[in-house]
Amino acid sequence: MMAEGQAIKPGSGSLLNPAAILASDSASELPGYNNDPHHSTRAFLEVAGGADPVFSNGRCKEDGSSHSGSRSSSSRENSAERNPANPRSSIMKDGSRQRQVRKKTVSFSSMPNDRKINSTAACLSFMVEGCEMKKVRSNSRMYNRYFILDPDMRYLRWEPSKKDSEKAKLEIKTIKEVRLGKKTPVLRSNGLSDQFPDECAFSIIYGENYESLDLVASSADIVNTWVMGLRYLVSYGRHAVEANPTSLRTSWISSVFEVADFEKDGQIVLSRAVQIIKGLNPGMKASRIELKFKELQKSQGRYGEDITNEIFTEAYCELCTRPEIFFLLVQFSSNKEYLDCKDLMLFVEVEQGMEGVTEEMCAEIVNKYEPSMEGRERGYLSIDGFTRYLLSSECHIFDPQQKRVCQDMTQPLSHYYINSSHNASILEDHFWGSSDIRGYIRALKMGCRSLELVVWDGPDNEPLIYVGHSVSSQVAFCKVIDVINQYAFEASEYPLILCLVTHCSVRQQKVMAQHMKKILGDKLYLDPPDTEDNYLPSPNKLKGKILIKGKKFPPNYPDSEGDVTDEDEGVEMSRRLGEEDKDQMNGRLRLCKELSDLVSLCKSVQFKDFEVSKRYQKYWEICSYNEVDANRFANEYPEDFVSYNKKFLSRVYPSLMRIDASNINPQDFWKCGCQMVAMNYQTHGLMMDLNIGWFRQNGNCGYVLRPAIMREEVSYFSANAKDSLPGVSAQLLHMKIISGQNLPKPRGSGAKGDVVEPYIYVEIHGIPADCTEQRTKTVTQNGDNPIFDESFEFQINLPELAALRFVVLDDDYIGDEFIAQYTIPFECLQPGYRHVPLQSLTGEFLVNTTLFVHIAITNRRGGGKAHKRGLSVRKGRKAREYTSTRTTGIKVIDEVFRAATQPLREATDLRENVQNAMVSFKELCGLTPAANMKQCILTVSTWLLNSDNTVLVTLNLSGHYPAMEIQGPIPELLRKVLTAYETMTQTSRTLIESADAVYAKIMQTQRTGMDFHEDLHRIGSKEGLKGTKMQKAMESFAWNITVLKGQADLLKHAKHEALDTLRQIHYAAQSCGLSSSCASPDLLRTRPALEPIPETEKRSDTGSC
Repeated sequence: MMAEGQAIKPGSGSLLNPAAILASDSASELPGYNNDPHHSTRAFLEVAGGADPVFSNGRCKEDGSSHSGSRSSSSRENSAERNPANPRSSIMKDGSRQRQVRKKTVSFSSMPNDRKINSTAACLSFMVEGCEMKKVRSNSRMYNRYFILDPDMRYLRWEPSKKDSEKAKLEIKTIKEVRLGKKTPVLRSNGLSDQFPDECAFSIIYGENYESLDLVASSADIVNTWVMGLRYLVSYGRHAVEANPTSLRTSWISSVFEVADFEKDGQIVLSRAVQIIKGLNPGMKASRIELKFKELQKSQGRYGEDITNEIFTEAYCELCTRPEIFFLLVQFSSNKEYLDCKDLMLFVEVEQGMEGVTEEMCAEIVNKYEPSMEGRERGYLSIDGFTRYLLSSECHIFDPQQKRVCQDMTQPLSHYYINSSHNASILEDHFWGSSDIRGYIRALKMGCRSLELVVWDGPDNEPLIYVGHSVSSQVAFCKVIDVINQYAFEASEYPLILCLVTHCSVRQQKVMAQHMKKILGDKLYLDPPDTEDNYLPSPNKLKGKILIKGKKFPPNYPDSEGDVTDEDEGVEMSRRLGEEDKDQMNGRLRLCKELSDLVSLCKSVQFKDFEVSKRYQKYWEICSYNEVDANRFANEYPEDFVSYNKKFLSRVYPSLMRIDASNINPQDFWKCGCQMVAMNYQTHGLMMDLNIGWFRQNGNCGYVLRPAIMREEVSYFSANAKDSLPGVSAQLLHMKIISGQNLPKPRGSGAKGDVVEPYIYVEIHGIPADCTEQRTKTVTQNGDNPIFDESFEFQINLPELAALRFVVLDDDYIGDEFIAQYTIPFECLQPGYRHVPLQSLTGEFLVNTTLFVHIAITNRRGGGKAHKRGLSVRKGRKAREYTSTRTTGIKVIDEVFRAATQPLREATDLRENVQNAMVSFKELCGLTPAANMKQCILTVSTWLLNSDNTVLVTLNLSGHYPAMEIQGPIPELLRKVLTAYETMTQTSRTLIESADAVYAKIMQTQRTGMDFHEDLHRIGSKEGLKGTKMQKAMESFAWNITVLKGQADLLKHAKHEALDTLRQIHYAAQSCGLSSSCASPDLLRTRPALEPIPETEKRSDTGSC
């Protein structure tokens, strides 16, 4: 499988490459090609080269599967796991089908295919023709009006209207700003907010008093066209359009044509023209390109196989321009239809959330992705270069920091999720599937760190590995160990755990031990556990080691063999297969000492109950649970299960009743802290998608650090939490699904054409409070490259345990609806405009098949990268919900926690005052709460220039808290903006200067409370507490400790965010030319981009934040 984000090799068609295009069979027959191939190659590279290959993903076979169950969900859940007898498992906790049946919704593009917008001239042409839109009045009533741009492009008019025709118009030069979405008080009003989607609304801010003309169109396409055209006119005026010089892009396309015109007669054959465009856009279908050429030839009255330069250029522009990217380019361009280095720097900083960006870095981007030599020489990024940049790995949705090991690997082994396999030897299901060592190789290469080995007696005293009877093929144990030795640390250097399920006689057990010692050698970890320790060693300490999980005799066991209790899974398997060995069926196993001695840190023991484990279980002992038992514990004892897994390893395996090798939902057990959830790697579908996606993080090393609230010795967390968690700030994920690229039809679909009608499900998987899903409308036109333009918002209560899954389905399917999917941990999302690579049913990446999305995350904790922050709702002081401590019933302890009541209120007020002030300022700037401060300052800067470019307001950056200084008369709206800005900086100052003292008070209470932890049970007994009351007291104590630590952390992060906001203001003011003095050097010092806050800093309990 090709690695995620891997670049296409030269010659693969990523960019215009003569080896890939002209050297093909048909190209080799073209006149002039064989005469001077080297000259043609050099010329082609000179004109179209110079750009590094755009990332793409590998493709391999997909296995189709029959459709069954609910049409809207079955294909996206499972492939082999689908069963007509079993209804779809909801992603909700209880597995019931809680989601309401959705009415099919369809999106019809208002832009016919022949009117695709690929330039500002096309936008203006559409506006001159005009269209109908709804005009929204301040009383929330809407009126249908026909809007049209005057041919001289000086006025925007609308009709019919009660006004005189001369009054029903707006002069273009009076327009101050064009806002996309519901960005004015009128459009945000309660009476209108739910009547139309955000993508179908826009506002024109005009006049000296900044009045608004609020409009609603029938589709996002029309909105984008008007917004793009109006912004262009406001920035450059009609004279820029009238001049219409030959663009950078058309010059390059013409040059490409001239290179391909070997005979220099001004035309090339159709097949060669198709090859060239397909080489420039490898995901595009040749049939579509050929059809476009024929359409253009027919429209111009030309017939035949020859293509002229004019037709070639027009076809390329229509086929290869993605309107959503062109619209984005125009937003940031100060040079009409391309970006210079300053424009690009603004985009990368403001939209993509990067810090420390320089013009030199942007020049490198231009040199890397701009296809034209002229553009590279002048430092300009055209629409083609910009598209390639956005498609590159640099704009991948997956955080590049997470492609390497970036988490703290020095914590106990029990603090990590461990990528685990169940029956890796099986290639299909448990009954018909055959055993093969390739399953082990595949699992190890995918980062698996726990393998199960089911070992049976074999002929010639050689143990065998297989599942089932003679129906399955059998693999020699020694061969499997040899393969494991070869591939154990190819994908990860961290410890590998081999889980032995032994059905062998003592004689063959000795052979097993000999093979492992001989083949694995020093890789085997044989050191006895240190009885002085309380936790397992860390992954760092166990690098390069193989741990054996199995049964073990007590220390100093005198005999060479003896009886032990068998593994639960081994007993189940023996009973299901009707083994003749009565001892094994009754839960007893005859074990040899040689095999016992290989077990060190992972001694298998049977689970009794949580109280017994708490008292007697050693940290090196591990329990395995059937999924049925594990589910019962998760539902009946969620807090106890989480607490148990802080110290001990747990392994959950699928029920043996799953003879089809279907998978359990790993999230059901990850939320309880279970480290090892064994998965059937051979079975593709939703559950395996979640497992693969989850372990992509942390360099795909097979170990993922569990959430802090599930690791800390004293903390309160329930696996079945259905609301926000104490001390954990909920995150808001703002997502816009913009478009899809080169979507194939479902692999298993029946006989129908190549047309797809796609729609997308966005799923959130995590704790029950986070599990939800949303779907887009169905796109019925241009389905392989659909435009969705739909926005969603999700609240994530435990971000560290949440995963996001995109599922693309076909609404016009026969037999199979699944097109593609991609799963990513929430913590790995990158903000900004990102492309999402898509995977097939079998997990292979589909070449050139992507989704284009915009991501913004508000109120996000941790990390060192620039996030978009804010809150979507403001809460007044009276409406606030203050976090408080609980009564334990132990007087001395309750008095300690009561001292934190006032500091907790102060911390909440400090945070929310800043958040409310920021939301108010952003709304007055016409932006959403997801916007960052750079975007706000950039927006305001366009208002602060009067007609002669004199700055009305400047930012004094000489101090730590930049102040806006009025330089002349300003309109009322700007005065409101300045007032909101002043409130924001004042509340930020109060937070920054008060946070340390409040933080110290909260942490002092937390430390004092922790002093009672060891004696809590004794003190409670002395107070007369027992049974349920004692249990309640201990839960309340853990709750209080969690709340205090969490609220202190939130305050610390709020201070960091306030400082980051001030830094953003400084940088943005300097970039926009609003600064009246030099910035304070201390304030400009910041963390490098993408640097995480160290674990030690996160857990600091000092008095300063």
